Amino acid sequence: MQDIDIATVTAPIFLTIAIGYLTVRFGVMTKADVAGLGKFVINLSLPALLFRALSQHPLGEILNGTYLLAYATGSLTVLAFGIAVARFGRKLSLPASTMNGMGMACSNSGFIGYPIVLQILGPAAGVGLALTMIVENMVVLPIVLALAESGGPNGGSPWRAVAASFRRLARNPLILAIVAGFAFALLGAPPPAPVARVVDLFAASSGAVALFAVGGTLVGLRVRGMLPDLLQIVSGKLILHPLAVLAALLLLPPIDPKLQIAAILFAAAPMLTVYPIFGQKYGREGVCAAALLAATALSFVTISAGLGLMEAGGLLSVPR
Repeated sequence: MQDIDIATVTAPIFLTIAIGYLTVRFGVMTKADVAGLGKFVINLSLPALLFRALSQHPLGEILNGTYLLAYATGSLTVLAFGIAVARFGRKLSLPASTMNGMGMACSNSGFIGYPIVLQILGPAAGVGLALTMIVENMVVLPIVLALAESGGPNGGSPWRAVAASFRRLARNPLILAIVAGFAFALLGAPPPAPVARVVDLFAASSGAVALFAVGGTLVGLRVRGMLPDLLQIVSGKLILHPLAVLAALLLLPPIDPKLQIAAILFAAAPMLTVYPIFGQKYGREGVCAAALLAATALSFVTISAGLGLMEAGGLLSVPR
């Protein structure tokens, strides 16, 4: 895709987030209503999107080991750096340090990353999303939970935390959709036409509903008295994470340019919407909520700048 207008890609994304924010801010809908929409996206529309993206391609086309390795390497490097800065530089506890690292290394790939990548790459965005979620859910999050639990007030077992994480993953609709999509890709047979149409209907709703839900969740969050944490988490998420993934991609064998773009943009998205919920257990919900608000607002600037740099370097000149 050539001569891309950056504003036409990023402005609709953040205008939709703003509409969600204003809808809740002025009482048209409540945060509970928006939470219901978020559950719809997580449990139905995003799984449908992942299944559709994977089931429509041959297995060799979607199971990209280089992408998985690059995204995992970049994410884990940033996670380790974030924990080290907070733990040894700022003398925070291990759970608090882990939450800072999590904010830097875990993207809102489904709610914000996917709608942006979709506009740039079209259907290839779904494959990138599935690969990204494999890394996030099966590599990064279990490590985060193990580290936070091992340094918690009750001295929890990190292995128990990992085991519990994988038990939850086994029931997660997103993971189940990825497994089902891979199964159909392996068989090389499309799902029955009525099933495919239902999947298409749910998948089509994911982008707008997800962005609207993000906006609604931001109502009531405050950014006060947390500058050192915010500087570390927000700059790490919006700048360091995509740069680390880019560096990993450059060090590994080349992959499809479309997947390269997808990996960088998914890493450039702000942290996942449930970040404050993870932080709540360790007394970090205020910092996590403030970082989520700041990163979501600033990501309009950083993602637009990143797209501009990629366009100037010719990276965006690929067919959809």
